[in-house]
Amino acid sequence: MLSALREEVYAMHLELTQHHLVSWTSGNVSGRDPDSGFVVIKPSGVRYSALQPESLVILDLSGQVIEGTLAPSVDTATHLYLYRNRPDVNGVVHTHSPYATAFAALGRAIPVYLTSMADEFGGPIPCAAYAPVGTEAIGQEVLEWFKASPAVLLAHHGVLAVGSSPTAATKMAVMTEDAARICHLALQLGVPKELPAQEVARAHRFHIAKYGQHQS
Repeated sequence: MLSALREEVYAMHLELTQHHLVSWTSGNVSGRDPDSGFVVIKPSGVRYSALQPESLVILDLSGQVIEGTLAPSVDTATHLYLYRNRPDVNGVVHTHSPYATAFAALGRAIPVYLTSMADEFGGPIPCAAYAPVGTEAIGQEVLEWFKASPAVLLAHHGVLAVGSSPTAATKMAVMTEDAARICHLALQLGVPKELPAQEVARAHRFHIAKYGQHQS
């Protein structure tokens, strides 16, 4: 089932390893099929080197396994909660990427020091309060934060990113770590100034309207 979505979700797991956003078996990517509503997600505790498209698990939005012989990720409840409450989201990514998670360990948002952050995020990357893994608690905690940012830090935990597809969500996870790394380096040299909110909003609007290839 859902072979194209399986392939995309599998490919995005490889992107996580290539960008050093995960270690061993941590982290996960999921994707929702807009037509059926079914979700494809990483199986729990499986190393990325052993992962294959056919080893991914397909579930419905209530968590019932539709196809697959392996147990789904322990973060499944979080992913499904977001899908049920955000019909515009069809990709969710969770990582413990080191620089972003360092900010999360301190309970600190990542300020907008960079034009690239203004472009991609339109504001700071917020840090949500701690919530325990394995239930809907994390999804409930981050849902409101996702109205302002496509990525949210989880206090004492890691990063969640969402997007219109697994690829779009993975891009935001990659960009979150990139922003966190540069901000960390800048903070070693001094105290950077945040971009003014008006300029952040202008840059974000311009990026959405002009960046990349647009159909005429």
